[in-house]
Amino acid sequence: MRARVLSFLFVATIAAATSAYAADVTAKDAWFRDLPAGLPAGGYFTLHNGGKSPITLIGAESSACGMLMLHKSEDKGGMSAMIHMPSVAIPVDSDLKFAPGGDHLMCTNPTPALKAGAAVPVTLLFAGGAKLNASFTVRNARGQ
Repeated sequence: MRARVLSFLFVATIAAATSAYAADVTAKDAWFRDLPAGLPAGGYFTLHNGGKSPITLIGAESSACGMLMLHKSEDKGGMSAMIHMPSVAIPVDSDLKFAPGGDHLMCTNPTPALKAGAAVPVTLLFAGGAKLNASFTVRNARGQ
């Protein structure tokens, strides 16, 4: 019985810490660019860390994507390249902007749910187990 109570308290403590942590993090201006023929779609948003500690974004999930990864666009000797990022840190009281031509989410194998005019759910994943659910609007190929 005591082990069950301790286990419950541990889970409740982790859940409370995760909720408090996630409450300090917000995502705004979240959208995907819908491209034709099932091409990978870019996801863009601004992440704000209003907490008292730095946070680390380690991934994202969405039922609208076969796979959703953190990517960065870089210019390498005149050639544009996309680089997978395993994580990205956001300092205290700072914003991190995911925008075309820079940091972004890469949605591979988009489902039919990812079409202009729709909204799709995305879960942002942080080191330590915290999660943030966000709704991403879907815009056309021109970003409108």
